[in-house]
Amino acid sequence: MTAHEPIQDIAHLGHVELLTPVPDKSLWYFRDVLGMEAVGQEGQSVHLRGYGDHAHSTLTLTEARRPGLGRISWRAVSQPALERRADAISAAGLGEGWREGEGGRGRCFRFRDPDGHAMEIYYDEAPYHAPEGMRSTLKNLPMKYTGRGVNVRRIDHLAVLCRDVAANRRFAESVLGFRLHEQVRFDRGKMEVGSWLSPSIMHHQLAYVVDVKGAAGRLHHFALWVDNREDVLRAADLLAEHGVFIEAGPSKHNNSQGFYLYSYEPGGNRIEIYSGSYLVTAPDFQPVIWNEQERGTGVYWGTPLPDSFLNYATPDVTVSDQAPAGTVKLPAFDPI
Repeated sequence: MTAHEPIQDIAHLGHVELLTPVPDKSLWYFRDVLGMEAVGQEGQSVHLRGYGDHAHSTLTLTEARRPGLGRISWRAVSQPALERRADAISAAGLGEGWREGEGGRGRCFRFRDPDGHAMEIYYDEAPYHAPEGMRSTLKNLPMKYTGRGVNVRRIDHLAVLCRDVAANRRFAESVLGFRLHEQVRFDRGKMEVGSWLSPSIMHHQLAYVVDVKGAAGRLHHFALWVDNREDVLRAADLLAEHGVFIEAGPSKHNNSQGFYLYSYEPGGNRIEIYSGSYLVTAPDFQPVIWNEQERGTGVYWGTPLPDSFLNYATPDVTVSDQAPAGTVKLPAFDPI
């Protein structure tokens, strides 16, 4: 049997836009508590970055009536790669067309995944050039380590909820070229509960997890990277000192082997401080499949996850909002 040539047109997760009804408070959380650097403002949006991010900005906070996900931006490996993926997405019937980029990103092709999450692919990107006073003495570090708050290094991944995990996973694999690294299947393998995918050697940059409320287009969490476990523990101290509610952790996932800490930013979005995990360099890596018994709650060790971890996402909805036919019945599990 001949394997299909892999699609390698997307390099990595480039940028995430979060919506918040309290932009000033959300900015305080990301800038003062997590230590990100604010690098610009356009209208109702503020652009930020981690000290190790290559791009000028990697996170945008946009004022909105409700919290949630604005847009996910993926960087292509080249201009021809961008054109190829735009053609493939258009052929799948999910394209929305070309737009001028924002926040230092060039021309982009916008689309939605099968569940309705807004995404775009771009190639041209303005690198960050640190102003005087923000330059690192390390030539290979985009800006200096400021020592402010948690001091997250870079954006890492996000997990989104959907009605049909398999349909979204297939789209990510066959149209975007992502690789499946881990998966959770219940009911003797018949129910695909969650899939963890990446366009790169990182364990996952996008996770699709079933929405137990039957809604569409929602965000479970957005994750930022710190260098080691001790940084995650230090983050817990800093969040507690600033009166930020900690939902779960510090603990260790079984899936991904990542070390984690979850809190809510003031706008209501769930944010993960993340480290550890593993890289996938083997081209013939076989996805790791977990069942109910093996997976458990997704916690390798540490405090069990609260009910909110399964039931809360942004924007928050009741079952009757979008799923009059009923909810998905699942035991407690961890959509990392």
